[in-house]
Amino acid sequence: MIKVVRRIYNRFFSPEKEFVFRLRRLLGFTPAYLNVFKLAFSHKSSNDTNRSHPYGGQNNERLEFLGDAVLGTIVAEYLYKKYPTADEGFLTKMRSKIVKRKSLNAIGHDMGLDELLSTYNNTRIARSMLGNAVEALVGAVYVEKGYIGTTHFIVNRMLRDYVDIDTLETYDDNYKSQLLEHCQKSGQKVDYEILKRFKQDKRDRFRVAVVINGRRISVGEDYNKKSAEQQASRRALQDLGLSMEMP
Repeated sequence: MIKVVRRIYNRFFSPEKEFVFRLRRLLGFTPAYLNVFKLAFSHKSSNDTNRSHPYGGQNNERLEFLGDAVLGTIVAEYLYKKYPTADEGFLTKMRSKIVKRKSLNAIGHDMGLDELLSTYNNTRIARSMLGNAVEALVGAVYVEKGYIGTTHFIVNRMLRDYVDIDTLETYDDNYKSQLLEHCQKSGQKVDYEILKRFKQDKRDRFRVAVVINGRRISVGEDYNKKSAEQQASRRALQDLGLSMEMP
């Protein structure tokens, strides 16, 4: 009796079939290259040296590299067609708002990629892993469907469902620019001071302070100096009562 129940369970509720079901709901199609999509959710922090995958290696870094390039191109084409009279500066800012790490992390969260990451990684799922997984997923779709199919996925399954394009048009997410503009108008001098540069997860990490008229106002920290400056600028704007967070 137990064997019969187990066979029935494996037939209808096996992890493989559950993964296919989730992918079909997420992608809008059933993938033929299932191992490629498994690889898309295999983060380097959970490498299994005994496990090999087609299309390169034991984690999703190569697919992430591919997906990053494809995503940037398709988003650029989408914006080019959506805004036929917009200049290069506007299009560049809009693309940056969509494909920056914070936005991709939010998209990955809303898509429920944390559940798929949990299936293939024996580690705590950090929010930063979600954006990487979005890019790797795009890379996997490109391997499976090519450019036209990936365009359909990004436009219809990502941008229209998880990105508020109209809100992004008027939202200024360049906190450093906002802070500099405010201080210039009020005759104040702004400087950025690197407080510390150190290693975390085998990567360089920066701690940066905003200094206004010689007084340290706020501190930001991230894996590159520009992002740390943005973090510090955002906190400075909040402290000054000038925060312009997205609604």
